[in-house]
Amino acid sequence: MDMPKPGPEHALLARLVGDYEGDEELQPSPWGEGGPARGRGSYRSVTDGMAITQDYEEEKDGAIVFKGHGVFSIDPENGDVLWWWFDSMGFPPDAPARGRWEGDMLTLHKTTPRGDGRYVYRLHTNGYEFSIENRFPGQDDFCLFMRGDYQRLR
Repeated sequence: MDMPKPGPEHALLARLVGDYEGDEELQPSPWGEGGPARGRGSYRSVTDGMAITQDYEEEKDGAIVFKGHGVFSIDPENGDVLWWWFDSMGFPPDAPARGRWEGDMLTLHKTTPRGDGRYVYRLHTNGYEFSIENRFPGQDDFCLFMRGDYQRLR
């Protein structure tokens, strides 16, 4: 049997590979008071290009306050981008967020018992913007949780 090879959807994800740093703004939420932060992310191609791993840390007031690890892959059935997320909050990833690229923008959605999340990556010349919007149980609309603008370091 021939091993599968990365396809066009994998190539879109591979545009994230690199190291980034940037300013963030968090809104008050059940997880904290919000405010400015600094984020750092490192994305690596793994498993012969079939997945991308992401390591992230957030710094506030000179201390690392949050860490996360993500794994991006492609659903071979329909080409959806899948994103599993593990972080220092400790919630298990019930199922991956799912989404698709539209040009330079990747939008992913996820539903958990704690509510719905919408995650948007917008690639730009030297990095990307990222935002998270949440809709908690009982809310009708999504609310911005955080927004960051990250510059490629390498």
